[in-house]
Amino acid sequence: MTSGMGSSFDPDRIAALRGQQGKSAVPQRGSSSPALKLLWQRAIAMTLAFVALLYAIEGVDTLTDGRLEQEGVRPRTADGLSGIAFGPLLHADWAHLLGNTLPVIVLGLLTLLTGIGRGLAATAIVWLVGETGTWLTGDPNSVHVGASVLVFGWLTYLISRGIFARNLWQILIGVVVGLLYGSILWGVLPGQPGISWQGHLFGAVGGLVAGWVLSGDERRRRRGGSVGRSASPG
Repeated sequence: MTSGMGSSFDPDRIAALRGQQGKSAVPQRGSSSPALKLLWQRAIAMTLAFVALLYAIEGVDTLTDGRLEQEGVRPRTADGLSGIAFGPLLHADWAHLLGNTLPVIVLGLLTLLTGIGRGLAATAIVWLVGETGTWLTGDPNSVHVGASVLVFGWLTYLISRGIFARNLWQILIGVVVGLLYGSILWGVLPGQPGISWQGHLFGAVGGLVAGWVLSGDERRRRRGGSVGRSASPG
């Protein structure tokens, strides 16, 4: 069931199939370079726009004496459910936002470079799983905010997707990302005052889910190839 959903859910695969309708099946020489350049341009623009949005929201929060951050995830309360939608956009203060900025730029950009549609789908999965898990398990009377739930999810997505897809280049990217940022995974453990380890933990779980779901097409092709080789005469 999971692998089937992964194959059909891959947004970049669906877009590619739609783009092939009415066009020659023979790839045009040099077409990959402009496409790659466009991917980088779109990924950079979207990443910087998201960071700009985070700073704009924190500016409004500062002007309103921190009222916006009260709209974060408040565990197991009806009012706190809205925080699932807004939690990653809010921060406790400027220091909190500054601490998240570089990881958001680096990991968010790398996630979008796996494919714009795929990267957005991965972000949506991380966002939903991470914030819902926080709402279900967070400490009573607490408020959880911050883009770190996305940071942890993007990290585990980038590390796991290449492994699930058995793609050498994606595995190498995952290894590099793991070496650069893997140490932050200690943040999924409880015991650090003022740190939402629940958000970190479930964000990381969301990244693993996204890695599995969005590698479904590669896994399906690999299984098909294995079956074909087994069935071929020796």
